Order: sequence, then C-alpha cells, then structure tokens
Amino acid sequence: MTIRVQTQDFDLGAEVAQLRGGDARVGAVVSFVGTVRDMNDGAGVSEMELEHYPGMTEKALEDIVAKAKARWNIFDALVIHRVGPLKPLDQIVLVAVTSAHRGEAFAACEFVMDYLKTQAPFWKKEQTAQGARWVDARVADDQALTKWGVSSANSGAQK
Repeated sequence: MTIRVQTQDFDLGAEVAQLRGGDARVGAVVSFVGTVRDMNDGAGVSEMELEHYPGMTEKALEDIVAKAKARWNIFDALVIHRVGPLKPLDQIVLVAVTSAHRGEAFAACEFVMDYLKTQAPFWKKEQTAQGARWVDARVADDQALTKWGVSSANSGAQK
C-alpha cells in the first residue's frame, strides 16, 4: 500500500505502472483520478485550496485502504491526494487498486474513493467571483458510503 499527500502533480501512467510492478498475479488494475472543476454549486471556481492535518491524514487514508483490503481480495492499492492551491483541470486525487479480477478491483477502488470523500480529514476552500468559501460535505457523498454498510460519522472532513 502506498499513501502520499503532496503538493506536486502526479503522472497517472507512471504511478499505475509502478503499482502494477512485475506481479504476474495482477489481472486487473482499476484507477480513479479526480480533477478540479471550474464550476461548483452554480458558481464559477477559479481556484481550490485543500488543507489537511499532516500525519493524521495519511493515517486516515491507510485505515481506509486497510478496510478495503479486509473486504476484497486485492493485491495492492495506491492513494495520492494533492493539497495546496489547485486550478481547474488540475488532478486532485488518484486511487488505484490491483487484484486478480476486475470485480474486486472496481469495488475496492470505488469503496476507497467513497470512504475518502467523507472520512479523510481534508478541507476545501474555493475561490469564486463572490469571494472565498469553504465547501461543505455533500449529502450525496454520505449516501454513497451507505451502500457499503457504513454510516458517515462525518467529522468535519469536506470534499
């Protein structure tokens, strides 16, 4: 398992190739990349800034991946989450999972992303024409987590 919280961008192809490695057991690699949109809740967004608690955030991400590994037979997982100021089109997050079969890889990747959206300690501030605003957690993100039999104890984490 690899967890990184960083300001610099990442190369999707290089990251997935490294995760896959030379492991001949891998029959499936599923990845998700989240990017910054230029609109949110009807307002134009010129910049988004993500804040986190160093150490605590990485531990939370490790716990999320451990929960996925306990549910599905996956070989490895990678989570890279960027922090700091980001512009529209910038990559924010990469979640990638390897397994023998696609079903487990898809489920584990989706679970990690759903869990991350509500449980990881990140805070998002957007710059709009009306000024800066903190973004509240979305009800839809909490609802997505319930399909995994988990209720959100949303502790202020925002996406």
